Amino acid sequence: MDVSTFYALFSATCFTLVGLWWNVVQSHTDWMREPALRRVVGGIYLSFLLPALMGLFAQVGGAQQPQVWRVAFIVLAVVGCGCTLRLLARARGDRFVTRQQAGAALMYALIAVVGAFPELARPLGLTPIQAEAVMLIVLVVLGHALVWRFMAGEGRPAEEAPAA
Repeated sequence: MDVSTFYALFSATCFTLVGLWWNVVQSHTDWMREPALRRVVGGIYLSFLLPALMGLFAQVGGAQQPQVWRVAFIVLAVVGCGCTLRLLARARGDRFVTRQQAGAALMYALIAVVGAFPELARPLGLTPIQAEAVMLIVLVVLGHALVWRFMAGEGRPAEEAPAA
């Protein structure tokens, strides 16, 4: 795996997802009026923005200067975990969303731990930056699942959404 190419494509894809999410939000201005919905919208935004930023820092540091990406991953993962835990604490009873947010918080925590202790990736047969890549992929998949649930519920939790 060419890590530099992966992170270049990954980061660009995540920034594209950020832009697409902005377009969706612009067509649903009512989502920004209700504080609970605005928090979820912001959480979705972060689920693509933070991995995009991590991808950029991975490119800057790469394998030659791992301290660059490691510090950035730790800081950004702590921010992501904190924001996700705040969202989780305010979840409105939708078990899918609760599980997704718990999974995202776990991924952020693991990303920070591997950033701080890169030797933990070695037993998996991966370099630390590869292990981080796998976890970032999972994080984006979880973000995508939240977008799907949010869009399918038209911006409301599943129990409030109209039947399809």
